[in-house]
Amino acid sequence: MSETLIEGPLNAVHVELGAAFAPFGGWSMPVKYAGTVGEHTAVREAVGIFDVSHLGKATVAGPGAAEFVNRVLTADLGKIHPGKAQYTLCTNESGGVIDDLIVYYVSDDELFLVPNAANTAAVVAHLRERAPEGVTVVDQHRDYAVLAVQGPTSAEVLQAVGLPTEMEYMAYEDASLNGTPVRVCRTGYTGEHGYELIPAWGDAETVFRALLPEITSHGGQPAGLGARDTLRTEMGYPLHGHELTVDITPVQARAGWAVGWKKPEFVGRDALLAEKEAGPSRKLWGLRATGKGVLRADLTVLGADGAAIGTTTSGTFSPTLKTGIALALIDSAAGVAKGDTVSVDVRGRGIECEVVLPPFVEANTK
Repeated sequence: MSETLIEGPLNAVHVELGAAFAPFGGWSMPVKYAGTVGEHTAVREAVGIFDVSHLGKATVAGPGAAEFVNRVLTADLGKIHPGKAQYTLCTNESGGVIDDLIVYYVSDDELFLVPNAANTAAVVAHLRERAPEGVTVVDQHRDYAVLAVQGPTSAEVLQAVGLPTEMEYMAYEDASLNGTPVRVCRTGYTGEHGYELIPAWGDAETVFRALLPEITSHGGQPAGLGARDTLRTEMGYPLHGHELTVDITPVQARAGWAVGWKKPEFVGRDALLAEKEAGPSRKLWGLRATGKGVLRADLTVLGADGAAIGTTTSGTFSPTLKTGIALALIDSAAGVAKGDTVSVDVRGRGIECEVVLPPFVEANTK
């Protein structure tokens, strides 16, 4: 029986714009409009707008909500304050990653969470079963939409419609677009200067249609999940289900920077500290093809002697570098180092790759 896909609040608008759709995380999402390479290039050189309303939304509220969440999720919420956002991980007792998410610090007694689409229910359940009396965890997946405006001219686009742009990286403001409430955060998933906008679900079309003419007048275009994936892969950003899973820890995925190692408590702390001290059995690397061919996920990485030493987790053609790139988990015992040459088995043919430390292209987020 075929899966019934959820449609976002802008589905009719995407049809009107000629989008091609694909299933993602249980949702029907626009994967491209005019073409992935053009959309990717628009974001790198000018600006693009993404509808990412499939992302989850949840609120944790009640006395000591921030203190409670800080005892569960990995990053140290004590390092931020109201008006700031933080990338963090929801891990299980063995250190596996249930999800990666953004936490908006509204107040000591209220946090707004943006997890991944397919993992929202799991994150909500994980928090609910640990919540103290008086703290509630509410799934608001379809109460809000999320739009991402990303690229070098993104600030000019927002300024043109009267939205704030001067906040520092990972800070947010609650603003208004012609009377429509919208939360604006200086963050994104592309490696470019950009913003994520969170209006109410029912206001998504109003906000999108206000932004679109400014996007096009500033040299940009709407962009789909195809470009979102090529952009994030160039930056080496993890995608849950690929670089982070319940079987792939933040230590293996080089996401230890999102862990508050000095915190006295978070779920999975003991397991992750032990793995960090012992050294992980495998680690994430970037692969840049020096031979011809496109790299994909779930391909075998071969060492100099032809033996299997790892597996690609994501792979794509990089429109910026004009070559194949991949992220791969490689066995620590293989002794691979930056600058080494490995090969990736693509249907029996080895594609030579240089081992690199992501990102593949320079970040312009800050």
